[in-house]
Amino acid sequence: MSRIRLLPETVASQVAAGEVVERPASVVKELIENSIDAGPRKIEVMIRRGGISLVRVIDDGCGMDRDDALLSLERHATSKIRSAKDLQAIGTLGFRGEALPSIASVSRFRLTTREPDAIAGTEIIVNGGKIDIVRESGEAPGTQVEVRSLFYNLPARRKFLRSENTESRNIEHQIHLQAIGHPQIAFTLLRDDRLVFQLPATATLRDRIRDLFGVALLERLIELHGAGSPKIKISGFIGQAGLSRQTHAQQLIFVNGRAIESGLITNAVREGYHTALMKGQYPVTFLFVDLDPAAVDVNVHPAKREVRFRDPNGVHEAIIRCVQETLERSRTEWQQKFRAPATPSPGPERTTVDLKLRPEITFPEVSDRELPHLGRAVAGVVDPGRAVKPDEAPSRRSSGGDGNEQQFQIIGVLGRLYILMENANGLVLVDQHAAHERILFEELRRKMEEQGVPTQKLLLPQTFNLPPRDADWIERNLPTLEKMGIGIESFGPNTFKIDSLPAFLNVLDPAQFMSKVIDDLRSVSNSSSAMRMGEEMIAKTVCRHAVKANDPLGYLEVEKLIRDLLDCDLPYCCPHGRPTMIQISLAELEKKFGRKI
Repeated sequence: MSRIRLLPETVASQVAAGEVVERPASVVKELIENSIDAGPRKIEVMIRRGGISLVRVIDDGCGMDRDDALLSLERHATSKIRSAKDLQAIGTLGFRGEALPSIASVSRFRLTTREPDAIAGTEIIVNGGKIDIVRESGEAPGTQVEVRSLFYNLPARRKFLRSENTESRNIEHQIHLQAIGHPQIAFTLLRDDRLVFQLPATATLRDRIRDLFGVALLERLIELHGAGSPKIKISGFIGQAGLSRQTHAQQLIFVNGRAIESGLITNAVREGYHTALMKGQYPVTFLFVDLDPAAVDVNVHPAKREVRFRDPNGVHEAIIRCVQETLERSRTEWQQKFRAPATPSPGPERTTVDLKLRPEITFPEVSDRELPHLGRAVAGVVDPGRAVKPDEAPSRRSSGGDGNEQQFQIIGVLGRLYILMENANGLVLVDQHAAHERILFEELRRKMEEQGVPTQKLLLPQTFNLPPRDADWIERNLPTLEKMGIGIESFGPNTFKIDSLPAFLNVLDPAQFMSKVIDDLRSVSNSSSAMRMGEEMIAKTVCRHAVKANDPLGYLEVEKLIRDLLDCDLPYCCPHGRPTMIQISLAELEKKFGRKI
């Protein structure tokens, strides 16, 4: 007797549904993607009990006639591809013809649809994959899909669903993704007959982000304008340097309008930020990558969450370059804004304060005098505030003469660590250690770019063995390692000799150091890896040489520190991504003292 049998159609449908329908949010995603492909102006989603009891998606798209409506419930029936060749250039969100039959096989399903010019529409009712009723309907043009009692015929699957609140939040996140990816469409969500949000159609992504996340976040985003590549268009918004989250929840990535998860793109964004991002933090991104559909394979994941690029290195490099150029442009705008000559404004006269101590504080005329130090007990009273934004940072204005006029004045030092300054917005605290790290980092990096990495010969050259793959990698990347100041050469099969290292490093075990370098370089791109790894080495080095907390600084030292910091390309964060400055506005202080509610 044969042990191999064909599965019954209902069982096969339920197996297929397990790949597409994981939870109610999966149903919402698939139905919204079908609606978007129909070219609607608005999409309305209604859920009850976290989508377990009811999911209803209504659109005003093109609709279907009776025959197409029936065919849409057959497995692998679709209007979006005709041959295997079409799979090589998918231009729609849905294309497999799996969503509707899979959803209908595990729910009580109702589909009503009508074309704009049709006198009547079509209504189809399906229970557990079996069509029960097909009749005419008088619904408005477009398509309406109702999914009730999800997994009613698969109780084991239903037990794995989370609480109603959790499932509702997953659905809301899914609609947010689709709304961001398609701002030209209006979206409405009702939960248990209560309006959650109603997003009007917008002309720009900026307006959609404002409607969803508020003005406060939008003001801290920078629009991407870097030159990605002739074949790759990169657009969207990224957070300013210093703006980050502890999770990647606000790291949203879209490829040809499809929301995806991509380790390659996530890594590229992080490498683009580099020293502007703290370790363990994730940047805020609304990143859109548009390229030829033939250059990306969207058919590699059952739920279409992942994609594969034909030229992954090209995409990786284009994103890195775009993020770097955008951040660089942001720094330039920051510097131009605050170094522009002051223009007199009508109204009460405002005096420009020179970089000096407050006039009522006097000191002996010695160059190494110290600033007034405030006791540590005061530190607990001051609200740490928030990291300073580029458009709020204390800044210098060129007066056209030999001297420089400042828009701030130094008040003193708190706890022998935080330099206190007053600017037009209120109080600014500067971390002297983080500030000095940034200054040293950019100085060393500039020397490395101009003169190359200074090297130091080892007293005794060392040899070490590597596994075959690591040995092959080193042989292919010897020029890169030389640019980093690492003198290494082949010394036999899978054996290498190292005789010099960067002069600013203190390496006790060269072999162990090389193992780490190999691991790190493999995770970054080939063209930028030398500079990136060199910068990481510098960042670790300057931390040891920068002024520390409790190091007393004289007035001239503090003055020079602030001047040098403001001359940096990225003055508002240290090489590890921590803020160098914190702004406490006058409004915040007034609120703390009860002057303003």
